[in-house]
Amino acid sequence: MRRRLDLAAALVATPPVIFLDEPTTGLDPRSRLDLWKTIDELVTNGSTVLLATQYMEEAEQLADDIVVNDPADLAAAELALTSWAVGDVHIDGRSVNAPVVGGADTLRDVLAELSASGVPLLDVGLRRPTLDDVFLTLTGSAPAGDAVSATGNDDIPPADQRELEVAR
Repeated sequence: MRRRLDLAAALVATPPVIFLDEPTTGLDPRSRLDLWKTIDELVTNGSTVLLATQYMEEAEQLADDIVVNDPADLAAAELALTSWAVGDVHIDGRSVNAPVVGGADTLRDVLAELSASGVPLLDVGLRRPTLDDVFLTLTGSAPAGDAVSATGNDDIPPADQRELEVAR
């Protein structure tokens, strides 16, 4: 019931862009079909819908374009980011993360290298280290896959260190 209420609240207006992540998970077949109809009406009325779904039937019913990640692109992005990283580069299945220094200047250079490597990008982001990142580095208890190395105090993320994320 909570899921239905959340969806209804999101769809009351006619937003120019709406992001839906697995919108029909847990819905009964009738509610799923009703939601598909509502989404189709939104698109017909000019809304852009970005839909993440694991249901192929739902993708076939609603999507004009379907994007599936190519693992080879992630490996190429990892290779390109390795030369810029000041720590370990991590792939989480859909994105590549690397701690870097230099902020926007480094981002610009990395984007140029990725473009030259022919790596298609879905999204790119730059994130400053959080207090959690610093704490986990200082205590040496950073979880596997953390963007900050946990080898000692020399690895405290400086203020100009950022985490670069490339999503494909």
